Amino acid sequence: MKDLVANQRFFFNSHATKDIRYRIQQLACLENVLNTNIKLLDKAIYDDFKKSSFENYLTEIGLVLHDIKQAKKKLARWSSKQKVKTNFGNFPATSYTIPEPLGVTLIISSWNYPYQLSLAPIVAAIAAGNTIIVKPSEISPQTSNVMATILNEAFDPNFLKVIQGGVQQTTELLKQKFDKIFFTGSTTVGKIVYKAAAAHLTPVTLELGGKSPVFITKDANIKMAAKRIVWGKFLNAGQTCIAPDYIYIDAQVSDAFLKAAKIEIEKAGYSFKNNNYVQIINDRNFDRLTAMLDSTKIYHGGDSNREQRYIAPTILQDVCLDDPIMQQEVFGPILPVLTFTDLDTAVRNVQLLPKPLSCYVFTSSNQVKKKIIKEISFGGGAINDTIMHISNPNLPFGGVGSSGFGRYHGKAGFDAFSNFKSILDKPTWYESSLKYAPYTQKKLAIIKKLLKNQ
Repeated sequence: MKDLVANQRFFFNSHATKDIRYRIQQLACLENVLNTNIKLLDKAIYDDFKKSSFENYLTEIGLVLHDIKQAKKKLARWSSKQKVKTNFGNFPATSYTIPEPLGVTLIISSWNYPYQLSLAPIVAAIAAGNTIIVKPSEISPQTSNVMATILNEAFDPNFLKVIQGGVQQTTELLKQKFDKIFFTGSTTVGKIVYKAAAAHLTPVTLELGGKSPVFITKDANIKMAAKRIVWGKFLNAGQTCIAPDYIYIDAQVSDAFLKAAKIEIEKAGYSFKNNNYVQIINDRNFDRLTAMLDSTKIYHGGDSNREQRYIAPTILQDVCLDDPIMQQEVFGPILPVLTFTDLDTAVRNVQLLPKPLSCYVFTSSNQVKKKIIKEISFGGGAINDTIMHISNPNLPFGGVGSSGFGRYHGKAGFDAFSNFKSILDKPTWYESSLKYAPYTQKKLAIIKKLLKNQ
């Protein structure tokens, strides 16, 4: 690990990655690797999850290819010098910022969207001109193995290297000095990464999780809410960091929503056979999820099979804030439904919980939209939809508080892996005497007036 980091630092210091043409070449190489190995990528993710090629492209590869296309198109603009206004006290001069790559970067990704959560940060790091070490999750071994195989064959290890392994390998990596660490995963592991980075004063982006609420008011389009929530919740069998974690719905329309959601689940026909459902990733997570199933509160679903790591799309009704399922992020195909009679009280209850990665609201009221956005702190979200905000590269993606910090996707990803140098460029043909001795009351009066009017 030490030699790998040293070799990448040596290569970075050659300044090869600062060349825009080099970065575009590497992005094009990544694009080609993904397109030519799509069958291998499909097979690996099916072996890990039973995820279909359709969903693999929809939720993983397609998004990454779109990121690459955008980065190639806009990289010259992102990397250009940006002029800013110069204050009068520095006249005559020009001021500008110049983005530069941070250096040797470490990307530690999660298992639930193994391609997207590894490759999207890679795209950003390449675009910004860094060298990259990637540690994909060992929990999804087939996808990690195929990424290591195809990427390590295509790229110079001094520029991009995939390292496989578990806790031991990650621990050794975190002992090294990096110029940026980008981590996607649980809050518990995020704290470990953050602590390790602090030893070297390494900047960190943490993409974590949390219990993302969905508010539904009585004036919402219940049929459409059910359709979009069911899709967002049970995509990837609920193993999505921005999935709706629980519903908080006006009691007057709760029954109507439950009926509509059940219809949508049945209409979708979620199953491995239909290629629109995936396995729970491992036995440990299967056992954790089935322990949350309170048989007295199951409205729909509840079936499970440990051998197949299958849990049916499940809705729980009459859930309370102090129920066990409300004490941790669900991260699976179980949807708790809570009711409220007063929206203000519901909002205050959510405010008392850790800040979520996402928040969704289904309503036709502009007043309610503004209220939720203003009063609840969260990373990002949607009005009258779920999950789809992640598909817009112009919306920076990330969390707040315990759901993480830092943003990426599109320009925000480039910024996350860049340092912006601030430059004041002054000529030598003129210099004011104001800041130089002797200090006088007249000079002080002029300085005060200048500062006041800036």
